[in-house]
Amino acid sequence: MTAAAAAVTQDLASRVVYPKDMAWQPTRFPGCYTKPLMVDKKSGLATLLFKMDPGAQLPDHEHVLIEQTYVLEGSLADKEGPDAGIEVKAGEFVWRPAGSRHAAWSPNGGIFVAIFQIPNKFYEKDGRVLDSSGKDWDELWGDLLLK
Repeated sequence: MTAAAAAVTQDLASRVVYPKDMAWQPTRFPGCYTKPLMVDKKSGLATLLFKMDPGAQLPDHEHVLIEQTYVLEGSLADKEGPDAGIEVKAGEFVWRPAGSRHAAWSPNGGIFVAIFQIPNKFYEKDGRVLDSSGKDWDELWGDLLLK
């Protein structure tokens, strides 16, 4: 097999991920951690394990395209936004349509599988719009919406 054919074959091969062997990576939001299971920077598609300590919060953010969350442990609740007070518990699933906006928290902590088509926009108090890493959202992801 040629090197080019081997590269194509490798590109089409399944990828097995071992989350139990991965360390939780802290995010810029206190008490929130991720284990990236799959991230495609070209399309913005991402699947993450997401962990929140009891009382941890995700501030005001918009789901640019559909976002899906399956709760493995604990719960995830809307703190602000049109669904304020909704709480999704272990064994339950929630998906949010494109353009939905809210602030979320985990009253007792939790672990979730989160699937994003494009990363969320986080609305900072100073007016900036950033991604979860703290970088300018438009610079990193804006072109994906134009395709």
